[in-house]
Amino acid sequence: MHNLRSDQADKHCSNGQQKAAVPTWLVLFAIAGLSVALRAQAGDPTAPTAAQDPLTIDRTWQKASAKYDSARAAILKDVDRVNAGGRFRADWESLQSYKVPDWYMDAKFGIFIHWGAYSVPAFGNEWYPRNMYNEGSDEYKHHIATYGTQDKFGYKDFIPRFKAEKYDPAAWAQLFKEAGAKYVVPVFEHHDGFAMYDNGLSDWTAVKMGPHRDLWGDLAKAVRAEGLHLGASSHRVEHNFFLGVARNIPSDVNDPKYAAFYGPAHRWLEAKNGTPLANDFTFVSKEWADDWLARSAEIVQKYHPEIMYFDWWIGQASIRQSLTRFAAFYYNQSAKTGSPMGVINYKDYAMNEKAAVLDLERGQLAGIRPLYWQTDTSISNKSWGYIENDTFKSPEFVVHQLVDIVSKNGNLLLNIGPRSDGTIPDEVQQVLRDVGAWLKVNGEAIYGTRAWQIYGEGPTKVTEGSFHDTDTQAYTAEDFRFTKKGDVLYAIEMGWPANGEAVIHTLGTTGSGDRGKVKSVALLGADSTVSFEQRADGLHIQLPERNPGKYAYSFRIVVN
Repeated sequence: MHNLRSDQADKHCSNGQQKAAVPTWLVLFAIAGLSVALRAQAGDPTAPTAAQDPLTIDRTWQKASAKYDSARAAILKDVDRVNAGGRFRADWESLQSYKVPDWYMDAKFGIFIHWGAYSVPAFGNEWYPRNMYNEGSDEYKHHIATYGTQDKFGYKDFIPRFKAEKYDPAAWAQLFKEAGAKYVVPVFEHHDGFAMYDNGLSDWTAVKMGPHRDLWGDLAKAVRAEGLHLGASSHRVEHNFFLGVARNIPSDVNDPKYAAFYGPAHRWLEAKNGTPLANDFTFVSKEWADDWLARSAEIVQKYHPEIMYFDWWIGQASIRQSLTRFAAFYYNQSAKTGSPMGVINYKDYAMNEKAAVLDLERGQLAGIRPLYWQTDTSISNKSWGYIENDTFKSPEFVVHQLVDIVSKNGNLLLNIGPRSDGTIPDEVQQVLRDVGAWLKVNGEAIYGTRAWQIYGEGPTKVTEGSFHDTDTQAYTAEDFRFTKKGDVLYAIEMGWPANGEAVIHTLGTTGSGDRGKVKSVALLGADSTVSFEQRADGLHIQLPERNPGKYAYSFRIVVN
C-alpha cells in the first residue's frame, strides 16, 4: 500500500501557522503534468499517446495480436462455410424469420455473473479498469493512493492477484438451481479484455495467467450437470474504446508491450444525447470487427451456449455487418449440431427486433410487449462486479420484479458478482435462496406460462425504460399480475391483505371487466381451500388466517 504524502504538508508557514495538507492525488497530478514532456523526450513507453492518429494506434494492436492471425482467419472461414449451407443468411431480412424457442420462454429466470480481475480492487464498480485511468475520478484517486501511479501499477497487475483459489463451480451451480434459475449466463469477457475462458486467440486469459484455469468451462459442466441451460455473455466489442482514457496520462496502456491486452484503446466518441448507437463515431477497424466476430464464434464452437448476450455496442455502425454474420452462424450452428435453438440478447436498437430478444438493462416495461423480451439487473445496487461495502436488493424486490416482467411477456436475468477468490457473498446467497424458496411454492404461476390478455391491475405502475427498475414504488395487496398456462389463469397478489380478502376487479361479472365465469380458485402453497364469490365489481376471495409464504401470493383460477 502506497500512502504518498507531500513534504509540504508537514512544514509550517513563516507566521507560525501550519499549512493545510495537500491531497495526495493533487500532488501527483502536478508531478504527472510536469513529467509528461520529459517522458516523451526520453522515449518512455508509458508516455501519453492520445495525440497519435487512430490508424497508428490500431496498427500497434494489430501487430501485437498478429500471432493469432491464422487461427482467427480459420474461424472466420468456418463462419462463412456454416452460413453458406445454413437456413439463415447474414442479412436482416433472413434473420427476422427467427423464432424465440419455447425453452427460453418457459425458463423465465436466469443468473448473470460478472467476475474478473476487476473484483480484486473491488472498488467503484466493474468499470474500474477504465476509471482507474480517468484523471480526477474516484477510482483514479483510490488507485494512486492504494497501488501507486498507473505507469507503475496498471490494470494488468491485478491479474496475478486474481487467483480464484476458493472457486467451486459445482457449489455455484447447486446454488443457482436452489435459487430457481433455469439458465446461467457468465460474462466470458468483459470490457476489460481479460478472457475468463480458454480463448485460443489471446494470451490474456484465465487459463494462461491468474487462476490458470478455464473458469467458465468448469462452470459449464457443473451447470449442465444440474440440468440448467448455459449462456455466454461477451462484452469484448466495447474493449475497442474502453481503455482509451489511459492514453491521456502516463500509463502502461501506452506501452506497445501490452497492446495485445490493452489495445486498441481508441478515443470513445460517445453520444451526448442518450443515443449511443446512432451517434457513435468511434474509430473501428475491419481488423477489430473481424477479431470480435472470431472470438464470438469461437465461444460458440467450444462451449455451445444456448444464449449469447451482448452489450449495447454491437449496434455500432462499424460492427453491424459482422453482427449479421455472427447471428446467422449462431442460429445455423444450433440447427447443425441438433442443439436447442439459441437466443441472442441485444440492447437498444442494435438488432432487428424480430431477429433476437431485446434486453433492458436495469429496467422494465409498462405493459405487455408482443415480442418476447428480457430484463437484466443486478442484486447489487451499485455494481455488476463485486465491490466492498455494497448494498443489495431484497428478495421481495426480486420476486416482485420477476412477477411483473413475466406478466408482460419477459424473462429476468439476475446478476451476481463473486469475490476475486471465487466466493459468493453470504448476503447474495441468502437473497438467491429466498427467491428460490418462493419459486418452489409459486413456480407453477411462473415457469412455462405466457402473458394473459392484460398484465395486471392495481395502483402501482413501473417507470418504463432502462435504468429505472428501482424507481417503482412498493407494491400493495391491491396489485395483481396475471399469467396463463393452457386454460388456467394465475393471479399473483403482490401483498397480503390485512382484511383477509383478496379482490380481483378484472374478474368482475359486468362491464368491461367481464372475462368469464370463475369455476375454481386455489391458493398455491395453502393447506386449506379458499372460498370465493364472483360479484359485479370483481372476484372476492376469502383467505386463510395464515399466509402460505412471503412476498407475493399466487391464485390458480379456472375460468369457463
